Amino acid sequence: MTSELLGRAGFAYLHEISFMVCFAALVLERKLLRPNPDRASATQLIITDVVYGIAALTLLGSGVLRVLHFGQGAGFYMANPLFWWKVGIYLGAGSLSLYPTITYILSFSAAAAQRIGWVINIELLAFACLPFMASLMARGVGLPALPA
Repeated sequence: MTSELLGRAGFAYLHEISFMVCFAALVLERKLLRPNPDRASATQLIITDVVYGIAALTLLGSGVLRVLHFGQGAGFYMANPLFWWKVGIYLGAGSLSLYPTITYILSFSAAAAQRIGWVINIELLAFACLPFMASLMARGVGLPALPA
């Protein structure tokens, strides 16, 4: 095996594991969310949110490196509208995740818990779409047709 192959496989693995940790952290965060958490539950919620944030940044960083250096080549991704949908969905979910994080830091209330629950549900739905879009991309869906 060459070092290039190992680098590609390593970054693909890091990208996929980061996605799984993000999804698992969102599921756990949704499970831990309560209107009036006790101190231990609030601590678990904050730790889970931090894990999600680290995994999301790792997912973003490994994704950028895959596009630029370790994937199919930037042209493969840039020309595919599905890639841009994936990026948009990811950035949208990431932007939504700021609301729970800021709420945990500033002021948490029973009403906020309900809103955060909806936000996390939307994030989970968005994240659930990403692997399907990736599998379509891997099969060439969205790429411009080659001239005959």
